[in-house]
Amino acid sequence: MASSSTRRFPVIKQVNTFLVDGVGSGGDYHNVHGGHWLIDSPIATPMSRYEKYRSSRTSWGINVLGSFCVEIEATDGAKGFATGFGGPPAAWLVSAHFERFLIGADPRDTNRLFDQMYRASMFYGRKGLPVAVISVIDLAIWDLLGKIRNEPVYKLIGGATRERLNFYCTGPQPSAAKATGFWGAKVPLPYGPDEGQPGLKKNVEFLRKHRQSVGEDFPLMVDCYMSLNVPYTIDLVKACSDLNINWWEECLSPDDFDGFEQIKRAHPQTKFTTGEHEFSRYGFRKLIEGRNVDILQPDVMWVGGLTELLKVSAMASAYDIPVVPHASGPYSYHFVVSQTNCPFQEYLANSPDGKSVLPVFGNMFLNEPIPTEGYLDISQLDKPGFGLEINPAVRLIPANNVLEPAPQKSLRAAAQEQDLEINGFANGH
Repeated sequence: MASSSTRRFPVIKQVNTFLVDGVGSGGDYHNVHGGHWLIDSPIATPMSRYEKYRSSRTSWGINVLGSFCVEIEATDGAKGFATGFGGPPAAWLVSAHFERFLIGADPRDTNRLFDQMYRASMFYGRKGLPVAVISVIDLAIWDLLGKIRNEPVYKLIGGATRERLNFYCTGPQPSAAKATGFWGAKVPLPYGPDEGQPGLKKNVEFLRKHRQSVGEDFPLMVDCYMSLNVPYTIDLVKACSDLNINWWEECLSPDDFDGFEQIKRAHPQTKFTTGEHEFSRYGFRKLIEGRNVDILQPDVMWVGGLTELLKVSAMASAYDIPVVPHASGPYSYHFVVSQTNCPFQEYLANSPDGKSVLPVFGNMFLNEPIPTEGYLDISQLDKPGFGLEINPAVRLIPANNVLEPAPQKSLRAAAQEQDLEINGFANGH
């Protein structure tokens, strides 16, 4: 009689973290060399209120954390790897807190592992860095699962919904994006509300120049990077009404849910998008239920990883709201090709001048797939896991013990030891 039991699946035996020595490599998009368009061109940000911090985004610390990487090894020797942002604090969180939930765990239990890490960090997390760290761990787990099963990640989460993936390009030169074959282009808005009417006028002139450079019908989008407020957004969109802007992205603070309702009410025929800096399905629930956003743009390296992104996508699909992830290279590509409500993907121009198509993660990997003529054939994703081979020339610094020494025992354990010492002394031991 044949046995009906399943084979013993490998479990997680080791978790390692690494920092990246140098700039221009890994999951921190903004940790690039000086002069790069991403950091040293006029871009409106929440810090544009202060003139001192307008000339460069590094002046207020957009690259302060840097890239970090997680490697997860299973008992069969297979290794999963992922990169993200967070630097030394992220590496410390992995070793000091999250590792306890991973060692000995079945990597197939992605829902349980996310839930444990999320709940255990709720008292200091829920958003921001802790969830970004969980995201990178989660991506490394999915990479590990693909390696163990010898399948690409997209085949593990529903399989392909198309044969090729189309891209738009975010960068400083829409005309270059059009010439390269992208179906559309998105530009960063240069000036914020605190630069007054002259700044608003210059924003309109800036966008008009780019509209003229690509023609009337080429889709043109605007990234506002959380820099605007409700009145300014309403005025700016009105002033650009003749420019056929495809969508206005992340106009407001991620916490201003009511503000998105106000700008949508003022311009009901205009498309507004957001979500890049939102975290977990709980953060997206109100955006989805409000129906004031036309496209959701979570970042899989920040939102909670692939495990949580799948939940966000499922919620959005019930409301027929498209999900178009923010950047994240192949981590996003595998997700998008598996989902019916993800029509296309963003490519974030990584060259210093934003005109050429280079790997999103710099030289981190030897074989990162990049779009050609604005699209990617999904056969390029047909490798185990996320299919990425680490470049041996990249200097990865082991970081398991970074930021040590640190408290090694909980306060409760220390108190129990003290009680034992006191009781032992009282009993004459």
